[in-house]
Amino acid sequence: MAEEVIQGEGFTVKDKRTFDTEGRVKEEFKKAEKEEAKEEAKGAAPMPEVNFSSFLLSLSSSTLLHLGEIADPQSGEKKKDLALAKQSIDIIGLLKDKTKGNLTQEEEKLLEHLLYDLRMRFVEASK
Repeated sequence: MAEEVIQGEGFTVKDKRTFDTEGRVKEEFKKAEKEEAKEEAKGAAPMPEVNFSSFLLSLSSSTLLHLGEIADPQSGEKKKDLALAKQSIDIIGLLKDKTKGNLTQEEEKLLEHLLYDLRMRFVEASK
């Protein structure tokens, strides 16, 4: 990155600001952002398709995390937080009510099975 250098008596000032005096992003920062985005895209795994089923599975994974059945991916620890688990289950229940009649047969079955399974796991974890 190019830096504007101003030399004075006994000190040097380097202008590392992203914006110029008129508030526009400097060209060298635009180029650097594009390069960083290219590097991130090379190493990143492709994102999975987002649909209702994958959304439900994501919510159920979150619930299992709060029930202490799976470890937190960042810390590796298993922690129980029954209040958050209940909230996640309630959200899935809310989705069941609000999407009634608008789901495919497979989505409806998945929702029913997940909700039943998570509720049973919650009862076990509450004992």
